[in-house]
Amino acid sequence: MKDKNTHSRLLNELSGLAETMLISLFVVSLAFTYIFRTTTIIGSSMNETLSEGDRVIMTAWYNSPKQGDVVVIDAQHAVTFDESGSLVTKNGIDKMIVKRIIAVEGQKVDFDFVQGKVYVDNKLYSEPYISGLTHLDEGAFPDQYPVTVPKGYVFVMGDNRRDSQDSRSYRIGFVPVDDIQGKVLMRISPISDFGIID
Repeated sequence: MKDKNTHSRLLNELSGLAETMLISLFVVSLAFTYIFRTTTIIGSSMNETLSEGDRVIMTAWYNSPKQGDVVVIDAQHAVTFDESGSLVTKNGIDKMIVKRIIAVEGQKVDFDFVQGKVYVDNKLYSEPYISGLTHLDEGAFPDQYPVTVPKGYVFVMGDNRRDSQDSRSYRIGFVPVDDIQGKVLMRISPISDFGIID
């Protein structure tokens, strides 16, 4: 009788454990379907913050861009100004890119390409994360700096300023907020660099 009760108790405990594991697996699966996604970094434009081959987790629930956020963008649109100062939308580079938001709508962006400095709202922008100074003007806004970021857009740049196609480029320009796929939260691989992304 004692063995039967012990056996029954063990089966109940195993059944409860299996149920808990299945529910946990279901919740994690839902989270990674609708809230979080993983992606692999391609290219060197975010060195030293992120390197080629790094695997990161991003949140897909992202609707309020903030200065300094590292984001994943579907760069299908390139938005610049024409000679009259009107917005012009052209085909972008049509691939996923990872960049940092430097300015959001209403903020003014300017450069001193000789000194390699970035200014936001007339103040030198503090960028302790960058690899190299910002000397390259890639033709997005020739002779138009400073530029004010229009409503519904952001201005993005890679942390590796010597090797980044970003909002300075006529092939990207301002990024529509709707083209942002999510914010990078943390690096999960390689394990030696596991951690939160700032």
